Amino acid sequence: MSTATLYERRKNIVPSALGVFSPASAVSAQGAIITDADGREMIDFAGGIGVLNAGHCPAPVVKAIQDQAAKLIHSSFNVAIYEVYLELAEKLAELFPHHEKEGDSTKVMLVNTGAEAVENAIKIARQATGRQAIICFENAFHGRSMMAMTLTSKVGYKTGCGPFAPEVYRLPYPYYGPTQWHITEDVYVTEQIAAMKHFFQTQVAASQVAAIIMETVQGEGGFYPAPIAYLQALRQLCNETGIMLILDEVQSGFGRTGDWAAYNFANVRPDISTWAKSMGSGMPIGCVIARTSVIDRINGGTIGGTYAGNPVCAAASLATIKYMEEIDINAKGRHVGQIVRTRFEAMQNRFPSAIGDVRGLGAMLALELVKDGDLSKPDGDLCKKVVQYANDNGLILISAGVYGNVIRVLSPLVISDEDLMKGLDIIEAGIAANV
Repeated sequence: MSTATLYERRKNIVPSALGVFSPASAVSAQGAIITDADGREMIDFAGGIGVLNAGHCPAPVVKAIQDQAAKLIHSSFNVAIYEVYLELAEKLAELFPHHEKEGDSTKVMLVNTGAEAVENAIKIARQATGRQAIICFENAFHGRSMMAMTLTSKVGYKTGCGPFAPEVYRLPYPYYGPTQWHITEDVYVTEQIAAMKHFFQTQVAASQVAAIIMETVQGEGGFYPAPIAYLQALRQLCNETGIMLILDEVQSGFGRTGDWAAYNFANVRPDISTWAKSMGSGMPIGCVIARTSVIDRINGGTIGGTYAGNPVCAAASLATIKYMEEIDINAKGRHVGQIVRTRFEAMQNRFPSAIGDVRGLGAMLALELVKDGDLSKPDGDLCKKVVQYANDNGLILISAGVYGNVIRVLSPLVISDEDLMKGLDIIEAGIAANV
């Protein structure tokens, strides 16, 4: 059955409001290559929206899924516990320790999705602090459930869905672009922290704020990385005010930025963090990680879920992490990132009027398409044309950004240099053909 036929069937049975981010189809996949319904082999630069850092169908993960499915598919961890949940939780606490003080420790709650992780993180922060207000940021994406959607910035994802959750406040995200600011990064960070302190005096008192939640590197919002100095200053500010620092690593975790966690580059630890996507090689699993001194202060029965930490998904996640360790996923993230950044910067030099910014961290990189080299003139139409050109020429590509004008690369980190360069060639040719 052809891709065109599948999309015709989709139109007849699937709600039209369900977005189409790429005009591609998939029948099978391996590594960084998808075979579509027309038999074409497509280089995958979307990675299931950042889910496949370890590649499509890695053999150890496939085997772990098969073996676990033959033994136990579901019991609900709240009804009958099983070891694979505990093994995964222990491994995650080892990889992502949140505690720093002696006598404290780290605990893990498994969930199904990133949005569910965010919902629970907010519940935990509010109960642990006895406060209600939450601070989030412009351009943020934290999911599509009610609290997560409230925290999400792009209005196109929530038009007509209100009223939204109360006591949520929003600040500009602290992205420092050297070409956009005529001050040093240190001065910029100092001003941003000062602005937050002023916010506490004019919008909501710090004593009423339960948590500040931010993506260490924004994903859907356009791949904006937070300055290291800002994360460090924010950690200190939260220490001083008793506010919980929640870092959302759903898209930036598990090697994407060249480390297990993007916050490691700043040498900070959050009070609570949220994870999903590449944690399970495509199986629906995520988690909330928190300091024990935080998460064990909440009321019994207020967190949980029927499918959370499903045995098959947990087994897939354990096998994924082990595989990532064996192949050194973080080194692969740094390697892919170096190649992509070099090519993107060369493209910016070639098309200065069309590419306004190249940004990101590690292999979480993007270029922003604009008109007349002006960042205040986003060019979403050009981005759509490049995505379509890519699909027509063997590359699955997706956009990002509030205005849909950002091309992002989320290829599997196991991609070969040859396929990576081919994909980047297609992007460059797509821009050249449409400017």
